[in-house]
Amino acid sequence: MKILVTGGAGFIGSHFVRTLLAGGYPPFADSTVVVLDKLTYAGNLANLDPVRDHPAFTFVEGDILDVRLVDELLSEADAVVHFAAESHVDRSILGAADFVMTNVVGTQTLLDASLRHDLERFVHVSTDEVYGSIDSGSWPESHPLEPNSPYSASKASSDLIARSYARTHGLDVVITRCSNNYGPYQFPEKVIPLFVTNLIDGLPVPLYGDGLNMRDWLHVDDHCRGIALVLDRGRPGEVYNIGGGTELSNRELTERLRAGSLRAASAGRHLRCRSPTRPSTWSPRSMSCSAYTWAWTRFDDINGHYRR
Repeated sequence: MKILVTGGAGFIGSHFVRTLLAGGYPPFADSTVVVLDKLTYAGNLANLDPVRDHPAFTFVEGDILDVRLVDELLSEADAVVHFAAESHVDRSILGAADFVMTNVVGTQTLLDASLRHDLERFVHVSTDEVYGSIDSGSWPESHPLEPNSPYSASKASSDLIARSYARTHGLDVVITRCSNNYGPYQFPEKVIPLFVTNLIDGLPVPLYGDGLNMRDWLHVDDHCRGIALVLDRGRPGEVYNIGGGTELSNRELTERLRAGSLRAASAGRHLRCRSPTRPSTWSPRSMSCSAYTWAWTRFDDINGHYRR
């Protein structure tokens, strides 16, 4: 199988590519991978250094909005795993245009080309933020989409466009929605790497409000294994939640990170709040993962992942 991975130089996409080419997903052991990435602030070619010389790997620098390039690449592909997205909530609040163009129009560009070339499978990687907020409990995949930020609204829009191509055209589209990821190669403005580096350096930790917002945390390796499972065995037209099963308030997360930092004793006095709330957005609580029997794949080393 020849797989086009969009956004494959980013945090999650590069982990998927590195693991696939290292033989981590046996159903795709003989696959070739073409990565298409624009190399924006979130994409780093160094993330792919471990596989740069792999004979089954090709990198193409380009934009998913480039109709001609996308059509050329998909004419030779069997499947797409679509990670490419503008994905930072705060950046979307400052300016939403890039989010709409990349996340919505870019996805539509890929879907059009996939339809023209009769693609075998299109995996659209999305986020639990499309569900909005919840006071308690978890979301099933059937929950209405109620996004609260321009970022999550653009991702919800791309989900619906992807779904429409499955329903209207019969394209083999599968959608995944993950909770908050963490792990190696993550961009340093994200919560866990930012908090870790601040704690190690004895700097303030920027908590929002009282720090009691709840998030579910998912290691990037577990997320990518879920994506590979969906790529291999997902049902066409379905949506699959991928969660980590570790719900923590932002304050609990900070305490765990503080306890594991080399300067825990001195960093404690720097813990402080930055602002009363994040404008217009509340982080989602959690999701209930798919009830399909094969999708209940559990990985027991969540706490070990925190120590990595």
